[in-house]
Amino acid sequence: MADSTMLDVSMHERRRARRMEDPEYRLAYERAARELAQTDAVIRDLDSLRVDLGISKAELARRASRNASSVRRLFTASQVRPEFPLIAALADALGADLRVVRRTGTRPAVRDGSAKARAAAIS
Repeated sequence: MADSTMLDVSMHERRRARRMEDPEYRLAYERAARELAQTDAVIRDLDSLRVDLGISKAELARRASRNASSVRRLFTASQVRPEFPLIAALADALGADLRVVRRTGTRPAVRDGSAKARAAAIS
């Protein structure tokens, strides 16, 4: 790729750094990052269990009564935001339960419905 067509990553980083100075933006950004990390962790755990059990993605899709391409995409795409029923169906098809475990030493996050917080979470 020629230098003239490459993205100016430093400009993006400077913009993000400026925005992170805003406490409300930082809070929304960190919340979104935690949500993505937890989603990724659950998907990785389900995929590891699938591999350990020797089940193909297509077979898992069949057992969960789901579309094989959506299951394949879930385990191969770099960033996905699956619906919870899909995650629950895959866990069930693998003979697994999903659990919510409270983090120690942290307070529950306060949800902010402001437009600024919502915008920060998706940018």
